[in-house]
Amino acid sequence: MAVKKIQPPFLKPGDEVAIISPSFCIDENLLFEAVPFLEKWGLRVRIGRNASKKHGPFAGTDEERFYDLQEMTDDKDIKAILCSRGGYGLSRIIDRVDFSALKNNPKWYSGFSDITVLHMWLNEVCGIISIHGEMPLNFNNIEKTSDTFLSLKQALFGDIRPLEWEGNFYNPADVKGELTGGNLSLLYSLTGTRAEPSTGGKILFIEDVKEYYYHIDRMLTSLKLSGRLKGLTALVVGGMNKIEDAKISWGKTIEETIVDIAGEYHYPLLFNFPAGHICDNRAFYIGKQVKIEIKGNRATLQYI
Repeated sequence: MAVKKIQPPFLKPGDEVAIISPSFCIDENLLFEAVPFLEKWGLRVRIGRNASKKHGPFAGTDEERFYDLQEMTDDKDIKAILCSRGGYGLSRIIDRVDFSALKNNPKWYSGFSDITVLHMWLNEVCGIISIHGEMPLNFNNIEKTSDTFLSLKQALFGDIRPLEWEGNFYNPADVKGELTGGNLSLLYSLTGTRAEPSTGGKILFIEDVKEYYYHIDRMLTSLKLSGRLKGLTALVVGGMNKIEDAKISWGKTIEETIVDIAGEYHYPLLFNFPAGHICDNRAFYIGKQVKIEIKGNRATLQYI
């Protein structure tokens, strides 16, 4: 039986949160523009000392990015850590971070894309629930929906609401289970590590961006061969944005590709979930128990 994960305390006005850059570098203007955005929510904001640095594509050296993540993890005054952006880089430092301070002072970690590595480490190694949600890079992006930011605020402050969406559903059925997952490329990259997601009896969420169609097939096939697609309660597919064809055309849509690989398991395959590298990127909890109810082409996700 799976051990129940620890849920950090919800935020309240006056709490202090941190913004760090554990992956790719971020434009300093975008970083500092995120501060008043969060202050409007009644939060105090501290920016990591290395958050605006640049070292090649990274936000500073491995040592500098590790320093900020470790410092904010250890600081009990920091109630949530928001990762400024994704890209790549967390895999290079994650195994060095000492998360033992979370035993007595659990806190929220939020982000998506490359931050999937952090989510899976928190979930699988530390047993901590985290938030898959929009990042400071896009806090003032006018293309993002209002629900993108409202859902993040609600997740941080504990104003938990059902999440509804419309999509194409295969083998539709009402299901329950722990919600896990994130960016498919990063889930694939964690195979064989301590943070490889345990998926049996769980609802697996996947999303990706700027991949080739055959890359999606290859990564899902790898998850299938490693047993990670067998025994799911459901597979939930979010944004699959800017997926490209190679010189030799793939000849199938993303939905057809995923159904071809996972359809034999007969659990629900639920598409168009509003999360990922898309305009409507709703926040949700990784590691929390949920139920999903289906009515026609509409689905509702609720926490239990």
